[in-house]
Amino acid sequence: MSSESPRPDLLKHLPGWLGIGLARVFAYLPWPFYRPLALLIAAFFRLALRRRGHIARVNIGLCFPELTAAEQQKLWRDNFDSLSFSLFEFARGWWGRLRPIDQDTVIEGLDHLRNAQAEGKGVLLVSCHLMTMEYCMKILSRHAAFAGLYRPYDSVVLEWCVRQARRAYTQDMFSCDELRPVLRHLKSGGVLWYAPDQESRLGESVFVPFFGQPASALSSTHQFAKLSGAKVMPFFHQRLADGRYRLEIGAPLDGFPSTDAHADTIRIMSLFEAMIRRCPEQYLWQHARFKRQPDNRKLY
Repeated sequence: MSSESPRPDLLKHLPGWLGIGLARVFAYLPWPFYRPLALLIAAFFRLALRRRGHIARVNIGLCFPELTAAEQQKLWRDNFDSLSFSLFEFARGWWGRLRPIDQDTVIEGLDHLRNAQAEGKGVLLVSCHLMTMEYCMKILSRHAAFAGLYRPYDSVVLEWCVRQARRAYTQDMFSCDELRPVLRHLKSGGVLWYAPDQESRLGESVFVPFFGQPASALSSTHQFAKLSGAKVMPFFHQRLADGRYRLEIGAPLDGFPSTDAHADTIRIMSLFEAMIRRCPEQYLWQHARFKRQPDNRKLY
């Protein structure tokens, strides 16, 4: 098990604690309040988060060149609406309760996970940063036990809260530099969820195509599978138009890992691209996904 994080000092990190306190209040609001509040927050975000708004515009333009300018603008606006609503999903995922309707969510492909566990195999459950991930992981926890892998945060308050809040519905939380505990978990037949789609300088990375653009991507899925013998399964989650959620676990990737880490990383990123195309407004386009380029171009 990973070590406990000490609680950050209250006065030293007061602004962070106030933000967390507000989020906890959101977690207990009736669900119908979220949509109108999210629309108000989205309008504020579009005005205030100029840098992130610019990054999202560039990303959408790069990844969806086939869309007209008006269609790209609509996707950009819808993306901020989704981002704002996801704040309430995060709060509910960390501190609140699932709605009764979500407790009965049918998870497609759950048998893939159960079959692997019956064989004593560990499972790498990989997904990308779709904004529904926190709430949908809480839904999944009603059906399967799993641990999570995350990248450490600069904010000590957020770092502490992530580990503590997610432990309410996970077996454990590992930071991405805790290689040995992660491998022990997988080799013992455990399930590990993580999202290796974001640009990061942590771990080994290679440049692979992502929406037709060169993107720096972690090769960790290949490495974890190779070292642990775990099966790799894609995990898709989506907020539907009627307010419900769709969760899908794909079949284990055949022939994964191969002997080629670069080819395996291309394969993983292709899976993520297919997921994102199903609900592009729900992906975290505000992240500087193409910050590093092979020719050192500056895209943002």
